[in-house]
Amino acid sequence: MSVIRPFRRTFRPIADGSQGNWSYILHPKFAQSPEHFVRAFILLQKDLDTLSNYVEPAEDNLKCHSFRIHELLLRACIEVEANCKAILLENGYRKSDNLDMRDYKRINVSHHLSSYEINVPIWRGRGSLRKPFAAWANAGKLPWYDAYNQTKHDRHTEFKLASFENMLDAIAGLTVLLSAQFWNHDFGPASRLLSISGPDDGMESAIGDFFRIKFPTDWTSDERYQFDWNQIKDESDPFQNFNFEAVVMPSTPAQSA
Repeated sequence: MSVIRPFRRTFRPIADGSQGNWSYILHPKFAQSPEHFVRAFILLQKDLDTLSNYVEPAEDNLKCHSFRIHELLLRACIEVEANCKAILLENGYRKSDNLDMRDYKRINVSHHLSSYEINVPIWRGRGSLRKPFAAWANAGKLPWYDAYNQTKHDRHTEFKLASFENMLDAIAGLTVLLSAQFWNHDFGPASRLLSISGPDDGMESAIGDFFRIKFPTDWTSDERYQFDWNQIKDESDPFQNFNFEAVVMPSTPAQSA
């Protein structure tokens, strides 16, 4: 049985595999202040683009580290945490204090984060394709998030972990999180829910038009949306909460908080 009401802050394909009527994303009860989350990402993306004038996006530079790279790593991970917290709390997650990755990992079940792929369009060598949440497919830790924690708490010793690779994966992870909520809508005054055409690679332009993204294709029929938005859009609240408390998490070593 398909999902007959959209979940808050959750974008999914409909039963036939298409994106369907995406207008629910714009409803004020779908997400609280989504434009502020997207704006923070757009600023990060601009700063990454500026950094690329000095550090070439290339396989050879993945281990490059600097204070500027460290700054972008910290900002990206703070935004990842903010988006994860918003997804949980706006869906009625009862634990509201001291949330950490042990809580945020539940979102992989509702949003299939580990199945998203991000392509860096301007790149030299291998490594342009990033899967920032791939480790969550096997309940593992996110290397870039661990790097964020280690460099935040002991920058002097762990500074080398503030690498171009970890920073890039953190921003790619934020791209995934926003796309998993809002598809490619940036909530700007002239925004449009249309993907800019590009190579026939199975990907489409992500929010901000910098990265390209491949959305998951592993949704089961029971997970896909099947509703007539025109029939429910005028209800006082046409959305439902995803029950994150019911998600059974495998027993694994705790992710750094």
